Amino acid sequence: MTLEEKINAAETHIFKAVFPNTTNHYDTLFGGTAMQLMDEVAFITATRFSRQRVVTVSSDRIDFKKPIPAGTFAELIGKVTHIGNTSMQVHVEIFVEKMYSTEREKAITGNFTFVAVNENKEPVSIIK
Repeated sequence: MTLEEKINAAETHIFKAVFPNTTNHYDTLFGGTAMQLMDEVAFITATRFSRQRVVTVSSDRIDFKKPIPAGTFAELIGKVTHIGNTSMQVHVEIFVEKMYSTEREKAITGNFTFVAVNENKEPVSIIK
């Protein structure tokens, strides 16, 4: 499998329904919950790409462009965007989709960096 095919195969899509128990006092998805979901999708994407133990080492530039109201769907998409020796970067986008129409728009974006580690939690090569 080529590197490009491996990157494409690791792309991860997850849908979540936004229920009131995940919203703030404005009845929109709580920012901390969104960041947790983004880190989870990024972790899954990084693991699917490397098939190794990975840990989050940083998140960068999370932009909240649109609120995600209760009663909508959120689609999270993770894509590997950069591969280093022991680290990789995953870009995550969240799209908000109305339940009863085809309206869909990008709401949140962010980047997460992961490092592959061995059983002693020491960095190892991403590409075997």
